[in-house]
Amino acid sequence: GFRVTAVDYTASMLEEAGRNAGALADKIDFRQMNAEKLTFADHSFDVLVTRNVTWNLHDPEAAYGHWTRVLAPGGLLLNFDANWYAYLFDDEAQAAYDRDRANSAEQGVWDQNVEAEGENFDVMEDIARRVPLSKIPRPAWDLKQLTAHGLQAEADEEVWQRVWSEEEKISFASTPMFLVRGRK
Repeated sequence: GFRVTAVDYTASMLEEAGRNAGALADKIDFRQMNAEKLTFADHSFDVLVTRNVTWNLHDPEAAYGHWTRVLAPGGLLLNFDANWYAYLFDDEAQAAYDRDRANSAEQGVWDQNVEAEGENFDVMEDIARRVPLSKIPRPAWDLKQLTAHGLQAEADEEVWQRVWSEEEKISFASTPMFLVRGRK
C-alpha cells in the first residue's frame, strides 16, 4: 500500500537493492542520485529511511538539509548509522575494534566488519579518512543538525540490540548502530 522510492549514488548498489527486493522490485522506483543533492520536489515524502549512509558523505549537513526539504510536514526521518571507522582516529576506539576482531575469531563467527568488505576494506578505510563524520562522536552531532533544520529529534542508541543478529553484535560490539529520528 505504500509507494517506495529507493535512492543510491551507484548503479551497482541499486541493482543489488533490486535483487534484495525480490518480487517487490517492480513496485519500487529505483533512482540513481546523490543523497547530498536530492532532486525531488519539496515535501515529496512522508517517511525517509537511511541506513549506513550519513557516515560516508562528504557534506552530511547538506544531506540533512535536502532530506528535511523533501520531507512532508509531519513527516518522519529514520537514520540508522554508527560511528564507523572511529578507530582510525582514536586509540580507545582502535583497542575496542581490535577486541571485536579477536572476539569474532574466538567465538567462531563471521567477522562482518572485515570479511564482508573483503578486498574493498582498504577502500572503505580510505573513504573514512576523507569524510568528516569519522572523527565526530555521533549521534549527538546528528541531533544537533536535525534540530537546526527544524525537526524534533531524538536518538535510540540501543536499536542495535533489537535489530542486529548475534553475529553482528559480536562483530560490531564497539560500534553499535544507533537510530536518529526526526519529525518535521
